[in-house]
Amino acid sequence: MSGRVGAWSVICFLLLPITIVFPISLTDQDYLSLPVHTLSLRHYANLVTSSAWLSSIGQSLVIALAATAISVSTGTLCAIGCWRRGNRASEAIRVLMLVPLIVPSIVYALGLYRLWARLDLLDSYTGIIIAHAVTAIPYVVIIVSTALAGFDVRLEQAARNLGANLRQTLWLVLIPNIVPAIMSSAIFAFIHSWDEIVVVLFVAGRHLFTLPRRIWDGINDKLDPTMAAVASVLILLTACLLLLDLFLKRARS
Repeated sequence: MSGRVGAWSVICFLLLPITIVFPISLTDQDYLSLPVHTLSLRHYANLVTSSAWLSSIGQSLVIALAATAISVSTGTLCAIGCWRRGNRASEAIRVLMLVPLIVPSIVYALGLYRLWARLDLLDSYTGIIIAHAVTAIPYVVIIVSTALAGFDVRLEQAARNLGANLRQTLWLVLIPNIVPAIMSSAIFAFIHSWDEIVVVLFVAGRHLFTLPRRIWDGINDKLDPTMAAVASVLILLTACLLLLDLFLKRARS
C-alpha cells in the first residue's frame, strides 16, 4: 500500500505542474497569466487561424512522419538482424545504436552542424529528417529487441521446415508477431521527433520553423498565450499516443 502511495505521489509531483498550462491557455489577457475576468478560447482560435503556427505544425508533422518511417524501418531491421546473429558483433551493434541516447543532445547537435554544413544540408527537410531519424532509432531497437526476446523460435523453424524461404518467414511469421512492438516504437519515435528542439536550433535556419522552435522563439521574443494553447494540444496529443501504446502493449501480451 505504501508503495502505491509513493508511486502516485511521484506521478502527481511530475504531472501537476504541467496542468497549469490548461487554465493559462484559456486566459482573457494578451500575456501569459491565469484568466482574470472570464475564460476565453481566442488563443486556440489564433492557433488555427495563424499562418505562422499552421506552417510550423505542418512542417513538424512532415518531419516527424518521415523520421518515424525511416527510424522504424531501419531500427526494426537492425534489431531483427542482431537477434538472428546473436553473437558478440551483434551485441556491439546494439550498443552502437544506443549512442544517440548516451551522447548529450548538445554535443550531437554541434557535431551534426559541422557535418551538415559541409554536406550543404543545413536548413533543409532532408537534414532535419535524417537527424531526427538517427536519434529515434535507439527507441525502435530497444522496443523491438525486447519483443524479439520473447519470440518463439520454433515458429520460424516450423515455417522453414514447411518450405518458406527467408523473405516469406520474415514477412509472414516474424513481422506479424512483433507488429505491436513496431507500432509502439513508431509512437515513441514520432513523439521524439515532434518534440525535438536542440538539434533543430542548430541545423535549421530561416526557412524551417518547426513547432518546438516556434514556441522557443515565442518565449524569447514575446510571451504570447497562444504558446499555452499549443502546449495544451501537445500534452493531449502525447497523452493519446501513450494510451495507444498501452493498448498495444496489452494486445501484445
